[in-house]
Amino acid sequence: MSSAPSVQRLLLLDTASLYFRAYFGVKDPRETPEGTPTNAVRGFLDMVATLSTRFNPSHLVACWDNSWRPDFRVQAIPSYKSHRLVKGTQDKEEAPPGLEVQVPIIRRALESFGIPVLGSDGYEADDVIGTLTAQHHGRMPVSVVTGDRDLFQLVDDEADIAVVYTARAGVRDAEVIRQEDLASRYGVSTGAAYADMAMLRGDSSDGLPGVKGIGDKTAAQLITTYGSLAGLREALAAGDPAIKGTRRTNLDAASAYLDVAPLVVHVAHDAPLPDVPLTVPRELADPETLAQLVAAYDLGSPVGRLLQALDLQP
Repeated sequence: MSSAPSVQRLLLLDTASLYFRAYFGVKDPRETPEGTPTNAVRGFLDMVATLSTRFNPSHLVACWDNSWRPDFRVQAIPSYKSHRLVKGTQDKEEAPPGLEVQVPIIRRALESFGIPVLGSDGYEADDVIGTLTAQHHGRMPVSVVTGDRDLFQLVDDEADIAVVYTARAGVRDAEVIRQEDLASRYGVSTGAAYADMAMLRGDSSDGLPGVKGIGDKTAAQLITTYGSLAGLREALAAGDPAIKGTRRTNLDAASAYLDVAPLVVHVAHDAPLPDVPLTVPRELADPETLAQLVAAYDLGSPVGRLLQALDLQP
């Protein structure tokens, strides 16, 4: 059971990343009599309990995708996440029906516990995370829980901002990514440099083309040599003789892409958010609704584990 934290820490959950992982990771669907699967709900609540026990946060937010494919990113790079669209739509993400039906249950459960669920119209959860990280920068340590490497851009040792990365080892053994990890794995020294490298490299999972012929290693070398993407482009424009041949040709050809890539890759730091308390709940916000969810979806075990992790009474 967690006790009240002796030090402050903000734990930010990339909610969709976690419930997608729960859906595919918990193989027992355990349907209700009406046929509703509950594996994502049960797995997600267990994940939040595990994370709360491990990090003992004073502040906790479930960050939400009000828009998973924001207009400002699509206008900059039309291919952004386009391969994930439901055929014939421009804004609906392809997702298993068995997961879609569970997402509202997950949200109701979070709200019943009193865990803030924050989204911002026209922005992704990544932008909510970026904004909350900026707001609390230097005020308290921040741990960002995600399976998405894009958020490595927020890693900042001086401000004690780390990414709890779930993609490799899962939630229970999730890696805590700091600047030394960025250096050893990707050859870049800061979160900002990681973002610049990612723009050069591109990301097929997000529909970002990158620069032809430039992968992780070359991208990291260029960012290290020139300090930043802006520094590289200034050197390119100035005719730096070290940038020559096919590499110069490919960088020149990608100029239009590199003009707009920062708009897509950088998370927002100013997404409009409601001014609500972010502290870990000390009592249930809606015990009646939570009890109804437990009864309707047989959630007694995962709800009990999260109650214990947050030191709450049912």
